[in-house]
Amino acid sequence: MALLAIVRIRSLIDRNPDVRKVVDLLRLRKNNVCVLYPDSEDIKGMLKIASQVITYGEIDKETLVELLKKRARVRGDKPIDESILKKYGYDSFEALAEEILKTAKIPTFIKPFFRLQPPKKGFKNSTKKFFESHGELGYRGKAINDLILRML
Repeated sequence: MALLAIVRIRSLIDRNPDVRKVVDLLRLRKNNVCVLYPDSEDIKGMLKIASQVITYGEIDKETLVELLKKRARVRGDKPIDESILKKYGYDSFEALAEEILKTAKIPTFIKPFFRLQPPKKGFKNSTKKFFESHGELGYRGKAINDLILRML
């Protein structure tokens, strides 16, 4: 089962209430926030509705490890380090990433979203067009990894 990384890149001002509700249900309450969800038909329906403000694709292990190292937070908004991982039974960030990819679930001690910065050197294309039309919105497949790495 693939794990989808979903990043909100546009504002919700003047958007349809359905889009606002779906984005809120996906926990994308601010711009430049990433969430991880398993690839399912339910999520794909939500992504189709919200595709005018988000971009998404399949995350790989290397990008997930970097995302966990740099942007994962525990309750109380504290960054994760090796001692916290050992407390919850994980040897390293790689072991935690493997567990997340295998089960397609984030452990409960980690906050379910990751706050990111705007991408280094900006967005390459228009944030008003879809990825297939040389834009930034919608489904982008494995190219989401490059975007996330630029946003760390």
